[in-house]
Amino acid sequence: MLVKVFGSAVFGLEATTITIEVHTDKGIGYHLVGLPDNAIKESAYRIAAALKNNNLHFPGKKITINMAPADLRKEGSAYDLTIALGILVASGQLKPDDISHYVIMGELSLDGKLQPIKGALSIGIKAQQEGFKGFILPAQNAMEAAVVSGIDVYGASDIAEVIAFFSGTGSLKPTVIDSRTTFVQPEFPDFDFRDVKGQESIKRCMEIAAAGGHNIILIGPPGAGKTMLAKRLPSILPPMTTREALETTKIHSVAGKLKDVGLMRQRPFRSPHHSASSVSLVGGGSFPQPGEISMAHNGVLFLDELPEFKREVLEVLRQPLEDREVTISRAKFTITYPSSFMLVASMNPSPGGYFMETSAPVSNTSSEMRRYLNKISGPLLDRIDLHIEVTPVPFEKLSEERKAESSSEIRLRVSKAREVQTARFEEIDGVHYNAQMTARHIGKFCRLDDASVQILGTAMDRLNFSARAYDRILKVSRTIADLDDSDVILPHHIAEAIQYRSLDREGWLG
Repeated sequence: MLVKVFGSAVFGLEATTITIEVHTDKGIGYHLVGLPDNAIKESAYRIAAALKNNNLHFPGKKITINMAPADLRKEGSAYDLTIALGILVASGQLKPDDISHYVIMGELSLDGKLQPIKGALSIGIKAQQEGFKGFILPAQNAMEAAVVSGIDVYGASDIAEVIAFFSGTGSLKPTVIDSRTTFVQPEFPDFDFRDVKGQESIKRCMEIAAAGGHNIILIGPPGAGKTMLAKRLPSILPPMTTREALETTKIHSVAGKLKDVGLMRQRPFRSPHHSASSVSLVGGGSFPQPGEISMAHNGVLFLDELPEFKREVLEVLRQPLEDREVTISRAKFTITYPSSFMLVASMNPSPGGYFMETSAPVSNTSSEMRRYLNKISGPLLDRIDLHIEVTPVPFEKLSEERKAESSSEIRLRVSKAREVQTARFEEIDGVHYNAQMTARHIGKFCRLDDASVQILGTAMDRLNFSARAYDRILKVSRTIADLDDSDVILPHHIAEAIQYRSLDREGWLG
């Protein structure tokens, strides 16, 4: 008897429907073909134990299973449930009328319990596009798949529930979530700018970075508050749009980082350790998975102690920072992951951790400080829009009783500036805020008057800025103007933007 059951494979962020063909015949044997990996080949043992522990049996016949298309490599244990149901139907133990109308995925435990899978959202989207009636999967993944409208999503806890569903005796109901729920930030997040004493100029810089989606680097001695400020940046970012939430959720779903969650409603904040490899940062592997920069898509990637990262690891950031996507190439396929994130980096100004000050507990020579800074390449620094020096907070500020401005108050101004940018770039694909502008967009939206041109020209000559730094200054000045609700870029907007290029100044080391 021949039976066809449907599953799905995820490559990159997109799913491909897989047809599981199960054929039973006289004789004894188990043949699994269609380029399965070892995890799939081992499924026979899990399936046999799960069926026996649920008062069913693995048929003593010749079983041939083909995973079509047969020239596409399949990997992972998520096909256990699909194959098990195909075997039950082919052996006559289950007689459903419409099993071919469903996509079925799930890993089986030996007792028949279902374990979560990766990529449930991508699979649900593909199943809906191809006109399937429903999607049956582990209960832990039901919320993320239920985001997709136009298809019934059934979350089951074990194989017995799935068998009962197809037998017409079960009580499995579609998972329903309210897709109209707005994406709101908590009013009192765990990390709030109201807890930051002093540092008003730094908070202003963080506000500009959030308003325009700009990359930022914080330079200061230990204990100055660099990490504390970075962790609070997500609290002033505007809420995610539905498009951003779907993109972000899909990436985390493929990486297997979601559990009992529908759409992600908070922007991600990723903070890899400085011992991270280039593969963990950009993604990859024999079966490529998204790395940290893709996991930070539409959120923040925080690299603490930037010079401690290996130079070759930092260099892989250059292309994703420019193109806002990362492409992983293998011999037989190429996968592209989106990676539009805000880079927030921090570093000490010297190996000892302090600026060249006579009062510093540890001193370094100018050459030592330059050698330390040279661990970060110029092209990478060029791609960071805002350079800001963070100095320790004086005792008078630390002991103040007065609370600082809260994240929610700052976020209102940031959101207003983002709305201006959304309207500005409404008809431009792929550009949603100022940091994403290309040279062509800069020429159109960042026009300067004579006074601004003179200020910028003087700075370019005296501080030896690169052409890329020139573009960064114009982007930042456009954001400052948006925060001021100004249609034109004024001289003081340019002057403030120039201040945020500390590492481009030849004399910043003293």
